[in-house]
Amino acid sequence: MAETEHPRSIRSFVTRAGRITPAQERALQELWPRFGVEFTPAPLDLDALFGRAAPRTLEIGFGNGDNLLRLAAAQPACDFLGVEVHRAGVGRLLLALKARGLTNVRIICHDAVEVLERQLAADSLQQILILFPDPWPKKRHHKRRLVQPSFVALAASRLRAGGVLKVATDWEPYALEMLEALAACAALENLAADAGFVPRPAEREATRFERRGARLGHATWDLAFRRRQS
Repeated sequence: MAETEHPRSIRSFVTRAGRITPAQERALQELWPRFGVEFTPAPLDLDALFGRAAPRTLEIGFGNGDNLLRLAAAQPACDFLGVEVHRAGVGRLLLALKARGLTNVRIICHDAVEVLERQLAADSLQQILILFPDPWPKKRHHKRRLVQPSFVALAASRLRAGGVLKVATDWEPYALEMLEALAACAALENLAADAGFVPRPAEREATRFERRGARLGHATWDLAFRRRQS
């Protein structure tokens, strides 16, 4: 599992050492060749990577991988690509994929913006999921927020016509900022009937951040925007 330099000066994440178990460390060594994809600044051939043509979902910042695992198990006819920079979460998902015998998931441990810019081709994804990205609540850190107009335009370009970008947060100011950025993208249309937020999707596995927010009494805001037909 190679380490790669990130040339971007402002990133939406901070790489923390965190606690990684011996089993997760072994998984990174032993299972990465099966499920892992090294970052390279060239578009992936996704049909070759998965060995078939199928609808594909990208989850950015999958954390411990609970949601990605549930979706992959429930939708064997679809392929799933997860991007996460924290090694403990990657190791945990690798162990779970092996235990469940799933073959329709691949993982990239790299900056999601660079993955979208360089490693994923235009019109290649059916769905993009961004669940509870870091809200960077302090005003001086707002520039680190992932979902901003330039990122929205990039993500939209990677969706096929009819593909959907789904975002969720429990931080209301960020939710409103994301709604504004998504609504301003001409390539996307809001799936909410009132041009606002959508109900929480039933198929989503509650993430660690969502469960923690619920314990603290936080509400959740969900957005779903579809790529317009060209």
